Amino acid sequence: MALHVVAIRPDPDLLTLPWDSALAEWPEPPVVRLPRGLSRHVVRIVQLRRQMLVAKETEKALAFREYRLLRDLRRLGLPTVAPKAVVTGRTDRDGDALPAALLTEHLHYSVPYRTLFQNGLPAAELPSLVDALVVLLVRLHLADFYWGDVSLSNVLFRRSAGGFAAYLVDAETGELQPSLSDRMREHDLTVATENIFAELLDLQAGAELDPDVRADEIVDLLRQRYDHLWNDLTTAEEFERGEMWRIEQRIERLNDLGFDVDEIDIVTDLEGDRVRIQPKVVEAGHHQRELQSLTGLVVEDNQARRLLNDLAAYAAHHDLGHLDRHVVASRWLTEVYEPLVALLPAEHRSKIEPAEFFHEVLVHRWYLSERAGHEVDIFDTAADYIATVLPGRPDELVTPPPGTA
Repeated sequence: MALHVVAIRPDPDLLTLPWDSALAEWPEPPVVRLPRGLSRHVVRIVQLRRQMLVAKETEKALAFREYRLLRDLRRLGLPTVAPKAVVTGRTDRDGDALPAALLTEHLHYSVPYRTLFQNGLPAAELPSLVDALVVLLVRLHLADFYWGDVSLSNVLFRRSAGGFAAYLVDAETGELQPSLSDRMREHDLTVATENIFAELLDLQAGAELDPDVRADEIVDLLRQRYDHLWNDLTTAEEFERGEMWRIEQRIERLNDLGFDVDEIDIVTDLEGDRVRIQPKVVEAGHHQRELQSLTGLVVEDNQARRLLNDLAAYAAHHDLGHLDRHVVASRWLTEVYEPLVALLPAEHRSKIEPAEFFHEVLVHRWYLSERAGHEVDIFDTAADYIATVLPGRPDELVTPPPGTA
């Protein structure tokens, strides 16, 4: 059977890969040794000239199903890996059939949960991982996506202003529903608690997580935070007609959580004395969109919130409140952000992305200023951070784009 490739913007280099060998037998290169999560399939990360891809061997029907599903999720703006191609018709040198392969784009500056713990992630940061997974799960459920296999293993994490952002990497068991029922949401939560409980115990068995961590408390926390966020985003709210200001308050609260409300349903009772509001379309990435519109920067939402706060502080410090925000943002970008991230040494650019570097410098300035008794200049702070903190940062936390120094 002839090799058959279905691809988005196909790269001719794809055809140079050793498709006539089982994935487990591929040499280095093209295989590169980068952190990857556990999988029931054979998975390899491969480097092409133009891009870095993740190849997974699976059945032909499953490969096409996941490829199309990931495309649908990406079109909905959900945080998933990007599907690139499906390769079928593979045979080895003896003519025996080989499994199909699904290719996705490797998520730069990402890491599996197990690698985080292997490199010393403190147990105190577990709630941040839980929060990232909760936000991902809620966003998927708002889009009527049933996951079916929620676990830490099926997620990649990226640093985001001291916390994490989670991305779906395995959609094999997922389904986009016309309308996701509460029962299906509950099933996803049950699967999540069972899988994550087992994964935490496995980390403890491998001495990669503090044995004093209570896995049952962590999965309880996941359920509590899921319920809290889901209710914040979807629950109807009633109030007196004279309290219409609460509509704006509700929208601001959702914005603080990182979500925009595109539509809100307002209903009054027969007497017109009480008002009921219900958010109907809730979209994540409020701070991302605001920062991008002002500066063109594309970063994680928590990073965007941090940068917007610094932009506001810059405007207040220089008394620029009378100027248009886009003008202020342009000055901040050219006078603060760009010169600061340019200080990041080339040999360390694979460790940390620019927006996270900027955030960590801001945190470091707080510590230096506290110790000095006065505010330390941000560029002096960056120099101290580069000299004293950055060299000890684990290399495994990121996987830089091809061509990064």
